[in-house]
Amino acid sequence: MANFLFVLGKDDNEAATRCFQFAKIAHSKGHHVDLFFIDGGVTWANRSRDLTQKTDTGDCPKDYLPYLVENEVKIGICTPCAKNRKIDESLFYSNMQLDGGPHLIDMAAEAKVFNF
Repeated sequence: MANFLFVLGKDDNEAATRCFQFAKIAHSKGHHVDLFFIDGGVTWANRSRDLTQKTDTGDCPKDYLPYLVENEVKIGICTPCAKNRKIDESLFYSNMQLDGGPHLIDMAAEAKVFNF
């Protein structure tokens, strides 16, 4: 099985939906999956965010993110990106933790990387 790293760098509903969708597909096929939120993407770590906004294809982040949380797929949240946006760890889902660039690079060195 392969290693996949999905990097979400945008506060964009369609980008988040696709990121979560492909991460779910890869994980459900038995691949190792990690996600990392950077820049505006860190806003998706907030549990109180509305995940029901539909994309043009009719799906939404809520269709996929709960699977990643329930299956404890690790999601790293860029520490300075979150702190500068005042997103505290207490708002994170249970499978998310603050992380940094050195770990992101280590994960990328061993994985197929998708950027959203």
